[in-house]
Amino acid sequence: MTEGINPASITPAPLIGGASAASALVGDPAKFGHVGEDGTVHVITPEGNKPVGSYPGKSAEEALTYFVRKFEALASEVALTAARIASGAMVPDDAYEAVKKLRQQVRELNGVGDLAALAASVEQIEPLIEGHREKYEAKKAAEAVAKAARREQIIIEKEKIVAEAESLALSENWKVTGDRLKTLLDEWKLAPRLDKKSDADFWKRFSSSRNKFDKRRRTHFAALEATSSQVSTAKKEIIEEAEKLATSTDWVATARRFKSLMDSWKAAGRGKPSDDAKLWARFKTAQDTFFTAKNADLEKREVSMVANLEKREALVPQFEALIPFTDVKAAKNAFRELMNQWVKIGMTNRDKRAALDARVAKVEEAIKSAEADLWRKSDPAAKARALDVVKQLSDAIENYEKIAAKAQASGNAKKANEALESATARRVWLEEAQKSLAEFN
Repeated sequence: MTEGINPASITPAPLIGGASAASALVGDPAKFGHVGEDGTVHVITPEGNKPVGSYPGKSAEEALTYFVRKFEALASEVALTAARIASGAMVPDDAYEAVKKLRQQVRELNGVGDLAALAASVEQIEPLIEGHREKYEAKKAAEAVAKAARREQIIIEKEKIVAEAESLALSENWKVTGDRLKTLLDEWKLAPRLDKKSDADFWKRFSSSRNKFDKRRRTHFAALEATSSQVSTAKKEIIEEAEKLATSTDWVATARRFKSLMDSWKAAGRGKPSDDAKLWARFKTAQDTFFTAKNADLEKREVSMVANLEKREALVPQFEALIPFTDVKAAKNAFRELMNQWVKIGMTNRDKRAALDARVAKVEEAIKSAEADLWRKSDPAAKARALDVVKQLSDAIENYEKIAAKAQASGNAKKANEALESATARRVWLEEAQKSLAEFN
Protein backbone atom coordinates (compact mmCIF):
# COMPACT_ATOMS: atom_id res chain seq x y z
CA MET A 1 0.00 0.00 0.00
CA THR A 2 1.14 3.53 -0.72
CA GLU A 3 -0.57 5.20 2.29
CA GLY A 4 1.84 6.42 4.91
CA ILE A 5 4.83 6.61 2.59
CA ASN A 6 7.47 8.88 4.08
CA PRO A 7 9.09 11.30 1.66
CA ALA A 8 12.41 10.19 3.14
CA SER A 9 11.83 6.75 1.64
CA ILE A 10 11.94 8.18 -1.84
CA THR A 11 15.19 7.34 -3.65
CA PRO A 12 17.28 9.35 -3.75
CA ALA A 13 16.32 10.41 -0.20
CA PRO A 14 18.37 13.65 -0.16
CA LEU A 15 15.70 15.40 -2.31
CA ILE A 16 13.43 15.85 0.71
CA GLY A 17 16.05 18.07 2.26
CA GLY A 18 15.45 20.99 -0.15
CA ALA A 19 18.21 22.90 -1.98
CA SER A 20 21.07 21.39 0.01
CA ALA A 21 19.78 17.89 -0.62
CA ALA A 22 19.35 18.71 -4.30
CA SER A 23 23.08 19.37 -4.44
CA ALA A 24 23.60 15.75 -3.52
CA LEU A 25 22.15 14.72 -6.88
CA VAL A 26 24.94 16.68 -8.49
CA GLY A 27 27.86 15.58 -6.36
CA ASP A 28 30.97 16.22 -8.34
CA PRO A 29 29.86 18.31 -11.35
CA ALA A 30 32.51 16.62 -13.49
CA LYS A 31 30.74 13.28 -12.87
CA PHE A 32 27.57 14.50 -14.58
CA GLY A 33 28.84 17.07 -17.06
CA HIS A 34 31.74 18.66 -18.88
CA VAL A 35 32.53 21.62 -21.12
CA GLY A 36 33.65 21.05 -24.70
CA GLU A 37 36.44 22.87 -26.45
CA ASP A 38 33.88 25.06 -28.22
CA GLY A 39 32.46 26.14 -24.82
CA THR A 40 29.32 23.97 -25.06
CA VAL A 41 28.24 22.41 -21.75
CA HIS A 42 27.18 18.73 -21.85
CA VAL A 43 25.31 16.64 -19.31
CA ILE A 44 26.22 12.96 -18.96
CA THR A 45 23.19 10.59 -19.10
CA PRO A 46 22.85 6.81 -19.44
CA GLU A 47 21.93 7.41 -23.07
CA GLY A 48 25.11 9.46 -23.68
CA ASN A 49 26.23 13.07 -23.56
CA LYS A 50 23.63 15.74 -24.18
CA PRO A 51 24.45 19.39 -24.94
CA VAL A 52 22.55 21.77 -22.64
CA GLY A 53 23.93 25.16 -23.74
CA SER A 54 26.83 27.52 -23.34
CA TYR A 55 27.68 30.61 -21.26
CA PRO A 56 29.74 32.94 -23.53
CA GLY A 57 32.37 35.12 -21.89
CA LYS A 58 32.67 32.84 -18.86
CA SER A 59 35.20 30.24 -17.90
CA ALA A 60 34.44 26.53 -18.30
CA GLU A 61 34.01 26.18 -14.52
CA GLU A 62 31.58 29.11 -14.33
CA ALA A 63 29.59 27.81 -17.30
CA LEU A 64 29.32 24.33 -15.72
CA THR A 65 28.29 25.85 -12.36
CA TYR A 66 25.54 27.85 -14.05
CA PHE A 67 23.91 24.72 -15.52
CA VAL A 68 24.38 22.83 -12.25
CA ARG A 69 22.36 25.55 -10.48
CA LYS A 70 19.55 25.15 -13.03
CA PHE A 71 19.48 21.45 -12.16
CA GLU A 72 19.53 22.18 -8.43
CA ALA A 73 16.61 24.65 -8.78
CA LEU A 74 14.38 22.00 -10.38
CA ALA A 75 15.57 19.35 -7.90
CA SER A 76 14.59 21.69 -5.05
CA GLU A 77 11.14 22.19 -6.62
CA VAL A 78 10.70 18.38 -6.86
CA ALA A 79 11.65 18.02 -3.19
CA LEU A 80 9.31 20.83 -2.13
CA THR A 81 6.41 19.35 -4.12
CA ALA A 82 7.01 15.95 -2.52
CA ALA A 83 6.99 17.52 0.94
CA ARG A 84 3.73 19.40 0.28
CA ILE A 85 2.01 16.28 -1.06
CA ALA A 86 3.26 14.22 1.88
CA SER A 87 1.84 16.78 4.33
CA GLY A 88 -1.55 16.75 2.61
CA ALA A 89 -1.25 20.43 1.71
CA MET A 90 -2.18 19.71 -1.92
CA VAL A 91 -5.46 18.24 -3.14
CA PRO A 92 -5.05 15.10 -5.28
CA ASP A 93 -6.04 16.72 -8.57
CA ASP A 94 -3.57 19.57 -8.06
CA ALA A 95 -0.90 17.08 -6.94
CA TYR A 96 -1.29 14.97 -10.08
CA GLU A 97 -1.10 18.12 -12.19
CA ALA A 98 2.09 19.18 -10.34
CA VAL A 99 3.73 15.78 -10.95
CA LYS A 100 2.78 15.97 -14.61
CA LYS A 101 4.38 19.39 -14.85
CA LEU A 102 7.55 18.19 -13.07
CA ARG A 103 7.91 15.27 -15.52
CA GLN A 104 7.72 17.74 -18.39
CA GLN A 105 10.26 20.06 -16.74
CA VAL A 106 12.70 17.17 -16.07
CA ARG A 107 12.44 16.01 -19.68
CA GLU A 108 13.09 19.52 -20.99
CA LEU A 109 15.69 20.50 -18.38
CA ASN A 110 18.94 21.94 -19.69
CA GLY A 111 20.96 21.44 -16.54
CA VAL A 112 23.83 19.38 -15.18
CA GLY A 113 23.17 16.69 -12.56
CA ASP A 114 21.79 13.18 -12.10
CA LEU A 115 18.83 13.49 -14.47
CA ALA A 116 17.93 9.79 -14.14
CA ALA A 117 17.78 10.04 -10.35
CA LEU A 118 15.76 13.25 -10.60
CA ALA A 119 13.30 11.62 -12.97
CA ALA A 120 13.04 8.63 -10.60
CA SER A 121 12.37 10.98 -7.70
CA VAL A 122 9.48 12.54 -9.61
CA GLU A 123 7.99 9.11 -10.31
CA GLN A 124 8.18 8.19 -6.61
CA ILE A 125 6.05 11.23 -5.65
CA GLU A 126 2.84 9.95 -7.24
CA PRO A 127 2.28 7.05 -4.76
CA LEU A 128 2.16 9.66 -2.00
CA ILE A 129 -0.92 11.17 -3.61
CA GLU A 130 -3.02 8.02 -3.28
CA GLY A 131 -2.17 7.86 0.41
CA HIS A 132 -4.04 11.12 0.97
CA ARG A 133 -6.95 10.63 -1.47
CA GLU A 134 -9.31 8.85 0.96
CA LYS A 135 -8.54 11.41 3.66
CA TYR A 136 -9.06 14.21 1.17
CA GLU A 137 -12.32 12.73 -0.13
CA ALA A 138 -13.62 12.35 3.43
CA LYS A 139 -12.63 15.91 4.17
CA LYS A 140 -14.20 17.02 0.93
CA ALA A 141 -17.42 15.16 1.75
CA ALA A 142 -17.49 16.67 5.25
CA GLU A 143 -16.92 20.09 3.77
CA ALA A 144 -19.74 19.46 1.28
CA VAL A 145 -22.10 18.48 4.14
CA ALA A 146 -21.02 21.53 6.13
CA LYS A 147 -21.41 23.69 3.05
CA ALA A 148 -24.91 22.29 2.42
CA ALA A 149 -25.86 22.86 6.06
CA ARG A 150 -24.45 26.37 5.92
CA ARG A 151 -26.33 27.00 2.69
CA GLU A 152 -29.55 25.80 4.30
CA GLN A 153 -28.92 28.11 7.26
CA ILE A 154 -28.28 31.05 4.92
CA ILE A 155 -31.51 30.23 3.04
CA ILE A 156 -33.41 30.22 6.35
CA GLU A 157 -31.88 33.56 7.35
CA LYS A 158 -32.64 35.17 4.00
CA GLU A 159 -36.15 33.70 3.90
CA LYS A 160 -36.74 35.21 7.34
CA ILE A 161 -35.56 38.64 6.13
CA VAL A 162 -37.63 38.45 2.94
CA ALA A 163 -40.75 37.14 4.72
CA GLU A 164 -40.64 40.00 7.24
CA ALA A 165 -40.18 42.54 4.43
CA GLU A 166 -43.20 41.05 2.63
CA SER A 167 -45.28 41.29 5.81
CA LEU A 168 -44.38 45.00 6.11
CA ALA A 169 -45.21 45.92 2.51
CA LEU A 170 -48.77 47.02 3.37
CA SER A 171 -47.92 48.67 6.70
CA GLU A 172 -49.05 52.26 7.31
CA ASN A 173 -46.75 52.77 10.30
CA TRP A 174 -44.48 54.76 8.03
CA LYS A 175 -41.66 55.78 10.38
CA VAL A 176 -41.27 52.50 12.29
CA THR A 177 -41.66 50.33 9.18
CA GLY A 178 -39.25 52.47 7.16
CA ASP A 179 -36.60 52.14 9.88
CA ARG A 180 -37.20 48.39 10.12
CA LEU A 181 -36.80 47.90 6.37
CA LYS A 182 -33.48 49.79 6.53
CA THR A 183 -32.34 47.41 9.27
CA LEU A 184 -33.43 44.42 7.19
CA LEU A 185 -31.45 45.81 4.24
CA ASP A 186 -28.35 46.04 6.44
CA GLU A 187 -28.92 42.44 7.57
CA TRP A 188 -29.28 41.41 3.91
CA LYS A 189 -25.96 43.05 3.02
CA LEU A 190 -24.21 41.28 5.91
CA ALA A 191 -25.73 37.89 5.11
CA PRO A 192 -23.41 35.45 3.24
CA ARG A 193 -24.02 34.94 -0.47
CA LEU A 194 -25.77 31.98 -2.07
CA ASP A 195 -25.54 30.99 -5.72
CA LYS A 196 -26.40 33.74 -8.18
CA LYS A 197 -29.91 32.49 -9.03
CA SER A 198 -30.99 31.88 -5.43
CA ASP A 199 -29.72 35.28 -4.34
CA ALA A 200 -31.45 36.91 -7.32
CA ASP A 201 -34.77 35.23 -6.46
CA PHE A 202 -34.58 36.30 -2.80
CA TRP A 203 -33.52 39.82 -3.74
CA LYS A 204 -36.39 40.13 -6.22
CA ARG A 205 -38.91 39.36 -3.44
CA PHE A 206 -37.14 41.59 -0.91
CA SER A 207 -36.75 44.50 -3.33
CA SER A 208 -40.36 44.18 -4.49
CA SER A 209 -41.64 44.45 -0.91
CA ARG A 210 -39.45 47.51 -0.20
CA ASN A 211 -40.55 49.17 -3.44
CA LYS A 212 -44.21 48.48 -2.72
CA PHE A 213 -43.92 50.06 0.75
CA ASP A 214 -41.87 53.02 -0.54
CA LYS A 215 -44.39 53.68 -3.32
CA ARG A 216 -47.31 53.61 -0.87
CA ARG A 217 -45.41 55.85 1.55
CA ARG A 218 -44.60 58.38 -1.20
CA THR A 219 -48.24 58.37 -2.34
CA HIS A 220 -49.42 58.85 1.25
CA PHE A 221 -47.11 61.76 1.95
CA ALA A 222 -47.83 63.34 -1.45
CA ALA A 223 -51.54 63.28 -0.59
CA LEU A 224 -50.72 64.50 2.89
CA GLU A 225 -48.68 67.33 1.41
CA ALA A 226 -51.60 68.37 -0.78
CA THR A 227 -53.99 68.15 2.16
CA SER A 228 -51.53 70.01 4.38
CA SER A 229 -51.37 72.80 1.81
CA GLN A 230 -55.16 73.12 1.83
CA VAL A 231 -55.26 72.99 5.63
CA SER A 232 -52.54 75.63 5.85
CA THR A 233 -54.42 77.94 3.45
CA ALA A 234 -57.68 77.54 5.39
CA LYS A 235 -56.00 78.21 8.72
CA LYS A 236 -54.17 81.27 7.41
CA GLU A 237 -57.53 82.74 6.38
CA ILE A 238 -58.89 82.03 9.87
CA ILE A 239 -55.83 83.66 11.43
CA GLU A 240 -56.16 86.78 9.28
CA GLU A 241 -59.72 87.30 10.50
CA ALA A 242 -58.75 86.49 14.10
CA GLU A 243 -55.94 89.04 14.03
CA LYS A 244 -58.36 91.70 12.74
CA LEU A 245 -60.79 90.88 15.58
CA ALA A 246 -58.11 90.89 18.27
CA THR A 247 -58.61 94.61 19.07
CA SER A 248 -62.42 94.60 18.78
CA THR A 249 -64.43 95.93 21.75
CA ASP A 250 -67.72 94.48 20.53
CA TRP A 251 -67.36 91.84 23.20
CA VAL A 252 -70.45 89.69 22.70
CA ALA A 253 -70.48 89.53 18.88
CA THR A 254 -66.69 89.10 18.66
CA ALA A 255 -66.66 86.37 21.31
CA ARG A 256 -69.29 84.50 19.28
CA ARG A 257 -67.21 84.95 16.14
CA PHE A 258 -64.08 83.63 17.86
CA LYS A 259 -66.05 80.54 18.88
CA SER A 260 -67.10 80.10 15.27
CA LEU A 261 -63.48 80.53 14.12
CA MET A 262 -62.39 77.87 16.61
CA ASP A 263 -64.97 75.48 15.16
CA SER A 264 -63.65 76.25 11.67
CA TRP A 265 -60.09 75.65 12.89
CA LYS A 266 -61.01 72.18 14.17
CA ALA A 267 -62.92 71.37 10.99
CA ALA A 268 -59.92 72.37 8.83
CA GLY A 269 -58.06 69.25 10.00
CA ARG A 270 -54.37 68.69 10.67
CA GLY A 271 -51.46 69.87 8.58
CA LYS A 272 -47.73 69.43 9.06
CA PRO A 273 -46.98 69.39 12.81
CA SER A 274 -44.30 72.10 12.46
CA ASP A 275 -46.58 74.36 10.38
CA ASP A 276 -49.59 73.66 12.60
CA ALA A 277 -47.65 74.66 15.70
CA LYS A 278 -46.65 78.02 14.18
CA LEU A 279 -50.15 78.75 12.84
CA TRP A 280 -51.76 77.80 16.15
CA ALA A 281 -49.40 80.14 18.00
CA ARG A 282 -50.58 83.05 15.82
CA PHE A 283 -54.25 82.16 16.20
CA LYS A 284 -53.98 81.72 19.96
CA THR A 285 -52.13 85.04 20.30
CA ALA A 286 -54.96 86.88 18.52
CA GLN A 287 -57.58 85.02 20.57
CA ASP A 288 -55.80 85.66 23.88
CA THR A 289 -55.36 89.34 23.01
CA PHE A 290 -59.12 89.75 22.55
CA PHE A 291 -60.25 87.72 25.57
CA THR A 292 -57.66 89.31 27.85
CA ALA A 293 -59.02 92.75 26.94
CA LYS A 294 -62.60 91.46 27.26
CA ASN A 295 -61.98 90.02 30.73
CA ALA A 296 -60.25 93.20 31.86
CA ASP A 297 -63.22 95.24 30.67
CA LEU A 298 -65.63 92.81 32.34
CA GLU A 299 -63.81 93.18 35.65
CA LYS A 300 -64.05 96.95 35.34
CA ARG A 301 -67.75 96.76 34.47
CA GLU A 302 -68.38 94.29 37.29
CA VAL A 303 -67.45 96.98 39.82
CA SER A 304 -69.74 99.46 38.06
CA MET A 305 -72.59 96.95 37.80
CA VAL A 306 -72.50 96.29 41.55
CA ALA A 307 -72.99 100.01 42.19
CA ASN A 308 -75.73 100.21 39.53
CA LEU A 309 -77.54 97.28 41.11
CA GLU A 310 -77.62 99.09 44.42
CA LYS A 311 -79.10 102.18 42.71
CA ARG A 312 -81.80 100.11 41.03
CA GLU A 313 -82.62 98.28 44.26
CA ALA A 314 -83.07 101.68 45.96
CA LEU A 315 -85.31 102.95 43.12
CA VAL A 316 -87.69 99.95 42.89
CA PRO A 317 -89.56 100.75 46.18
CA GLN A 318 -90.30 104.22 44.78
CA PHE A 319 -91.95 102.61 41.73
CA GLU A 320 -93.99 100.28 43.93
CA ALA A 321 -95.06 103.19 46.17
CA LEU A 322 -97.15 104.54 43.23
CA ILE A 323 -99.68 101.75 43.84
CA PRO A 324 -102.49 102.12 44.75
CA PHE A 325 -103.33 105.39 43.02
CA THR A 326 -106.49 107.39 42.35
CA ASP A 327 -105.09 109.83 39.80
CA VAL A 328 -103.93 107.83 36.78
CA LYS A 329 -102.35 110.83 35.09
CA ALA A 330 -100.33 111.80 38.17
CA ALA A 331 -99.21 108.21 38.65
CA LYS A 332 -98.18 107.99 34.99
CA ASN A 333 -96.10 111.18 35.23
CA ALA A 334 -94.40 110.00 38.43
CA PHE A 335 -93.62 106.63 36.78
CA ARG A 336 -92.10 108.42 33.76
CA GLU A 337 -89.76 110.47 35.98
CA LEU A 338 -88.65 107.38 37.89
CA MET A 339 -88.10 105.50 34.59
CA ASN A 340 -85.83 108.30 33.34
CA GLN A 341 -83.66 107.76 36.42
CA TRP A 342 -83.84 103.98 35.90
CA VAL A 343 -82.59 104.19 32.31
CA LYS A 344 -79.69 106.50 33.20
CA ILE A 345 -78.33 104.12 35.86
CA GLY A 346 -76.45 102.08 33.26
CA MET A 347 -75.52 98.39 32.92
CA THR A 348 -76.42 95.94 35.66
CA ASN A 349 -75.84 92.21 35.87
CA ARG A 350 -78.57 90.70 33.72
CA ASP A 351 -79.45 87.83 36.05
CA LYS A 352 -79.68 90.04 39.12
CA ARG A 353 -81.58 92.77 37.27
CA ALA A 354 -84.32 90.47 35.96
CA ALA A 355 -86.21 90.35 39.26
CA LEU A 356 -86.05 94.14 39.62
CA ASP A 357 -87.28 94.65 36.04
CA ALA A 358 -90.22 92.35 36.80
CA ARG A 359 -91.22 94.44 39.81
CA VAL A 360 -91.05 97.71 37.80
CA ALA A 361 -92.98 96.10 34.93
CA LYS A 362 -95.73 95.12 37.35
CA VAL A 363 -96.19 98.80 38.38
CA GLU A 364 -96.11 99.87 34.73
CA GLU A 365 -98.75 97.29 33.83
CA ALA A 366 -101.06 98.51 36.61
CA ILE A 367 -100.83 102.10 35.34
CA LYS A 368 -101.41 101.04 31.74
CA SER A 369 -104.38 98.93 32.77
CA ALA A 370 -105.94 101.82 34.74
CA GLU A 371 -105.24 104.17 31.85
CA ALA A 372 -106.90 101.80 29.38
CA ASP A 373 -109.88 101.39 31.65
CA LEU A 374 -110.20 105.18 32.02
CA TRP A 375 -110.01 105.65 28.29
CA ARG A 376 -112.62 102.98 27.72
CA LYS A 377 -115.06 104.71 30.12
CA SER A 378 -114.59 108.14 28.55
CA ASP A 379 -114.73 107.02 24.93
CA PRO A 380 -117.80 108.71 23.21
CA ALA A 381 -118.04 106.07 20.55
CA ALA A 382 -118.03 103.31 23.16
CA LYS A 383 -120.74 105.15 25.12
CA ALA A 384 -122.85 105.51 21.98
CA ARG A 385 -122.49 101.78 21.31
CA ALA A 386 -123.58 101.04 24.90
CA LEU A 387 -126.67 103.33 24.53
CA ASP A 388 -127.53 101.62 21.26
CA VAL A 389 -127.32 98.18 22.91
CA VAL A 390 -129.62 99.31 25.78
CA LYS A 391 -132.13 100.77 23.30
CA GLN A 392 -132.12 97.63 21.09
CA LEU A 393 -132.70 95.37 24.07
CA SER A 394 -135.50 97.62 25.45
CA ASP A 395 -137.24 97.71 22.06
CA ALA A 396 -136.92 93.92 21.73
CA ILE A 397 -138.48 93.35 25.18
CA GLU A 398 -141.39 95.68 24.37
CA ASN A 399 -141.95 93.88 21.05
CA TYR A 400 -141.97 90.38 22.63
CA GLU A 401 -144.45 91.57 25.28
CA LYS A 402 -146.85 92.80 22.57
CA ILE A 403 -146.53 89.48 20.72
CA ALA A 404 -147.30 87.61 23.96
CA ALA A 405 -150.39 89.78 24.63
CA LYS A 406 -151.80 89.17 21.13
CA ALA A 407 -151.12 85.46 21.36
CA GLN A 408 -152.95 85.18 24.70
CA ALA A 409 -155.87 87.16 23.29
CA SER A 410 -156.10 84.75 20.37
CA GLY A 411 -155.78 81.73 22.67
CA ASN A 412 -152.31 80.70 21.40
CA ALA A 413 -150.74 79.92 24.79
CA LYS A 414 -147.64 78.30 23.30
CA LYS A 415 -146.65 81.30 21.22
CA ALA A 416 -147.45 83.60 24.17
CA ASN A 417 -145.10 81.61 26.45
CA GLU A 418 -142.27 81.62 23.86
CA ALA A 419 -142.54 85.38 23.47
CA LEU A 420 -142.52 85.91 27.23
CA GLU A 421 -139.42 83.68 27.63
CA SER A 422 -137.58 85.68 24.96
CA ALA A 423 -138.56 88.91 26.72
CA THR A 424 -137.34 87.55 30.08
CA ALA A 425 -133.93 86.53 28.62
CA ARG A 426 -133.40 89.96 27.13
CA ARG A 427 -134.22 91.64 30.44
CA VAL A 428 -131.14 89.86 31.93
CA TRP A 429 -129.02 91.11 29.03
CA LEU A 430 -130.53 94.58 29.45
CA GLU A 431 -129.39 94.75 33.09
CA GLU A 432 -125.78 94.03 32.09
CA ALA A 433 -125.94 96.58 29.28
CA GLN A 434 -127.34 99.22 31.62
CA LYS A 435 -124.47 98.54 34.08
CA SER A 436 -121.90 99.06 31.32
CA LEU A 437 -123.65 102.24 30.26
CA ALA A 438 -123.64 103.46 33.86
CA GLU A 439 -119.81 103.22 33.91
CA PHE A 440 -119.60 105.94 31.28
CA ASN A 441 -121.51 108.25 33.65
